[in-house]
Amino acid sequence: MSAVTTVWQFGSNAPDNTDNLATIRQWWAGLDGQRINWRQRVLPGTVAANTLNWEPQRFDETFIVTDPELRGITLYWKKPDSPQEKSTTPDRLELDHVRQQLYIFPRSQKELVIRIERPDLVYQTVTVQANQSEYAADTQVLTVRDDLQRLEVKVKLSPELVQQLKQQL
Repeated sequence: MSAVTTVWQFGSNAPDNTDNLATIRQWWAGLDGQRINWRQRVLPGTVAANTLNWEPQRFDETFIVTDPELRGITLYWKKPDSPQEKSTTPDRLELDHVRQQLYIFPRSQKELVIRIERPDLVYQTVTVQANQSEYAADTQVLTVRDDLQRLEVKVKLSPELVQQLKQQL
């Protein structure tokens, strides 16, 4: 996993496992009163959860989550139209900080993955008229400058993205 993803695994002896759970606990609690998408998918074999088809499907839900809490290793929450507390105990949790998505791999259903996300999360688009550009191959950083806006944008590219861009150009 990359630095933008926090992973907690049940039974892991990884030194950061406890800290990762605390990070996820804080993110989960921060959803209180927020509208979320709750999507469940069957996880075929060793496929990465983020590569599944997450387009809306029949049994997906969008609701305002209340009282989200992580007690022990179990996630608890309520829906506004029900006083009943719901819960799931994960075997693994993956928090994507960039996309603000939490992947829950339930202990009771190993073939299932749940994705929680805020539907109102949107990316800000910046349009730059590149008057100058340079690429530092040693650091894989592309720098573009817009003289009119007096704006410089630096983009750190992965080796895979560099290859993809070469093919597209």
